[in-house]
Amino acid sequence: MIESVGQSERVTVVAEHTGSPFTRVLGGVALAGLALVAYLGLVATPREVIMGDAVRILYVHVPVAIGMYVAFSVTALGSVLWLWRRSVFWDVAAGASAEVGVLYTGLTLVTGMLWGRPTWGVYWVWDARLTSTALLFLMFVGYLAVRGIPAERSVRNRRAAVVGLVAFVDVPVVHYSVDWWRSLHQPATISKIDAELDGLMLFTLVVGIATFAAIYLWLVVHRFRVAWLEEQLDAHELAEAVAERRAEAQVPA
Repeated sequence: MIESVGQSERVTVVAEHTGSPFTRVLGGVALAGLALVAYLGLVATPREVIMGDAVRILYVHVPVAIGMYVAFSVTALGSVLWLWRRSVFWDVAAGASAEVGVLYTGLTLVTGMLWGRPTWGVYWVWDARLTSTALLFLMFVGYLAVRGIPAERSVRNRRAAVVGLVAFVDVPVVHYSVDWWRSLHQPATISKIDAELDGLMLFTLVVGIATFAAIYLWLVVHRFRVAWLEEQLDAHELAEAVAERRAEAQVPA
C-alpha cells in the first residue's frame, strides 16, 4: 500500500505476509488433518478385499477430485458475477480458485495414474474419465494463460470470464463420463465408492475430504490476498500515470 504524505513525500508500507488469525488456525487444522489422513490411510486402515493396498490412494485421490470440482465451480461463479456486476473482487476470486483448481487437477491425474498402475496394469489409458480430466487441466491452464495476456483490465477480465465459463462445461463431462461412456474408472458418485468402504476406511475418506477442503480454502485465501494487492498496486500505478500525463499536458498560465 502506498500513502501520500504532504505534497511530495510518500510512505510505502509492505506487508510481511498474507497470514491472519483465521488462516493460521485453518493452516493448523489442515496440517493436523494431513497427519491424521497419513496415519489412518497408511497404518490404521486395512487392505480392501478387491483393490488391496491400492485403496489407500483413494484417500487422497477422491478428496482432491472433489476439491477440483469445487475450485472450478467457484471460478465459474466468479466469472458469471464479474460479467454481471463487473466486480474486481469476483474476478480475483475466480483467478485464485482456478490456480488452486489446476493444482488439484494435477494431483487428481497423478494419484489416478498411481492407482491405475496396480489396478489396470498401466499408468494411463485413453479412458473417458482420464481423457476428459486431462482436457479439463489443459483448458484451465489456458484460462490462466489468458489472464496473463497483457490487455486493458476490463478486456482481460471479460476474456478470462468467457474462457472460464467455456472451460467449466467440461466439469460435468468429467463427472458423468463414466455413466455416459464405457469406462474402466470407478462409478461417478461417491455413494457408490462408499458402498465398498465401511468403518474406519469410510471415516478416513471423510477426513481426507475435509482436510483437502481446508487446504483448498487456505490456498485460495492466501492467493486471493496476493492477487488483490497486485490489483490495487496496478490501479495505483495507473492513476499515477494518468495524473502525470495530465500534468504534462497542462499549459502554463
